[in-house]
Amino acid sequence: MTTRRILVVEDEAAIRQMITFNLSRAGFDVTEAEDSSSARNLIADQRPDLVLVDWMLPDSSGLELTRALRRDSVNKDLPIIMLTARADEQDKISGLDSGADDYITKPFSPRELLARISALLRRSVPVDDEPIVAGDLQLNPLSHRVTCQNNEIVLGPTEYRLLKFLMTNPERVYSRGQLLDFVWGQNVYVEERTVDVHVRRLRQALEPYGAETCVQTVRGAGYRFSVA
Repeated sequence: MTTRRILVVEDEAAIRQMITFNLSRAGFDVTEAEDSSSARNLIADQRPDLVLVDWMLPDSSGLELTRALRRDSVNKDLPIIMLTARADEQDKISGLDSGADDYITKPFSPRELLARISALLRRSVPVDDEPIVAGDLQLNPLSHRVTCQNNEIVLGPTEYRLLKFLMTNPERVYSRGQLLDFVWGQNVYVEERTVDVHVRRLRQALEPYGAETCVQTVRGAGYRFSVA
């Protein structure tokens, strides 16, 4: 079973470390961010299965981060739990209206947090769990494994998402800007040549198995996936 990845966005180090300790002990793969900007970069680089967001962050609020993720086509369904010391009913309504799936007030017990996380993950099982097959290349969304002729191909998280997107939309040409929107997310600001770097890494990983030609450059237009 694939380990579920959780991003903890919390500016208070003691609270962040306590949450990380308990989640890691429960078997989750935990990543930490202390502000919204760091969180967005981590989500773009390695999309988590769930995000815990503190309301009060030093650069922009957890509400604003949640709204930005909900506006993003890539992360609009990303499970989000908001953590806050605000216990008023109107604050809870504001948190849920911003797009959070659940709302936990501080202080909270580790058992309650784990129960809320488990419940939300059960409700958000991905529907696109069927393997994607193109020639000898196969991508399994549930196990996050990519194989070619029964050989496993090791990919970084961004290369995996890029390959998954291209395999899901074969024979269609996407510009660098479109790939940034669909793979990295519309609220992440990186240069278009970043796409070229990750395409090159993806091809290098596929090359030993003769599958690098599936990721094709269309001069003046962008990239496409094709086994033809």
